[in-house]
Amino acid sequence: MSDWTLGLLLVLTGAAATAVVLTREPGRQAVVLSAYGLLLGMSMVAMAAPDVALSQIGVGTAAVPLIVVLTIARTRRDTAPDPRREEDEDQ
Repeated sequence: MSDWTLGLLLVLTGAAATAVVLTREPGRQAVVLSAYGLLLGMSMVAMAAPDVALSQIGVGTAAVPLIVVLTIARTRRDTAPDPRREEDEDQ
């Protein structure tokens, strides 16, 4: 792989890492984190480490963002007001 390609991947990886840190909403952060994991995996492939890249893509691009999204959904479900409780309070 040429030097400019590796340099471009490293710059994009740094920009994606900054975007992950600056993203405030957890749902969007999961998407940005997934893109960051993909760029990091592509950088590892460019540096001739395909086994590490495969692990990074599997965990950083799929598993961790999925866990974040499922946690957000569970938290919103558990903290949502129960309409049955409002009916009890009105009576």
